[in-house]
Amino acid sequence: MNRSLRFKTDGSFTIVQFTDTHFCNGEKEDADTASLMSRVLDAERPDLVIFTGDILGGEYASDPEAAWRMATAPLVARGLPWCAVFGNHDDECGASRELLLALQQQIPGCLTRAGPSHLSGRGNFFLRIRNARGRTTAAVLCCLDSNSYADTGIGGYGWVREDQIRWFNRAMHRLKPSPGSVSPPILVFLHIPLPEYNDVWLQGACLGEKNEDICCPRINTGLFAAMHLAGSVRGVFAGHDHINDFNGILHGISLCYGRATGYNTYGLEHFKRGARIIRLHEDDANFTTWLRLDDGTLVDRSIPHAT
Repeated sequence: MNRSLRFKTDGSFTIVQFTDTHFCNGEKEDADTASLMSRVLDAERPDLVIFTGDILGGEYASDPEAAWRMATAPLVARGLPWCAVFGNHDDECGASRELLLALQQQIPGCLTRAGPSHLSGRGNFFLRIRNARGRTTAAVLCCLDSNSYADTGIGGYGWVREDQIRWFNRAMHRLKPSPGSVSPPILVFLHIPLPEYNDVWLQGACLGEKNEDICCPRINTGLFAAMHLAGSVRGVFAGHDHINDFNGILHGISLCYGRATGYNTYGLEHFKRGARIIRLHEDDANFTTWLRLDDGTLVDRSIPHAT
């Protein structure tokens, strides 16, 4: 786990989640995306940036290294630490996940780790956030590769595999606190939403919008159950569905979409691009979250959808 991240002296730690940026070849849309990212970073001044997949525009990105450098230029210019999980389109540019991860790690500020080589996917790792004094772990971030597409015969999108869930469970066991201490809150970041995103929407108390089907895997491998049983997971953050941005609480865990950031992909005219902001508070297991849109608007509350 990384030891360089730390809460500020005021007890806060702020994360910007960019998702589905779809950088390609320096088109106007890419410039617009980079400009949006810069405005968000200047407004929010985060301690960490996390990309939740589809950073590259798949087969349309002819030079993956150049696209990665475009995606991270606003972060590098501000000296910000950052990490990323892969989406289903990233390695459709002709470069493998291994190569794309190596390209990331050449860029300043990158905290992305390959994770255990025997696991499915690439980029399964944890980041530790220490308290302001740097003495103890105050929060933990878990980044997971949700893979790309389902096996032949099932169809649809990929999922976090059984071996990844076993690895997650072992890590949760190691993170259990000693008697008399409190387990640090854990936030999970991945690209493809869990099947439980459907459940939390249907229960009728979500905040935000659902403008397309939830493109989750067609089978449920039990990741949400593992997170719930761990007892310390407080939130899950996904991307993938560009015109959904809702969040809701299911069995004590907040299931949140990011706000799609990239202009070089599909969207809706009324649904502005943007980013999700997550703020952790030292000595508090909960977090606060809001959206920052491309016109500078801060959206910190919404009306629950009608059932």
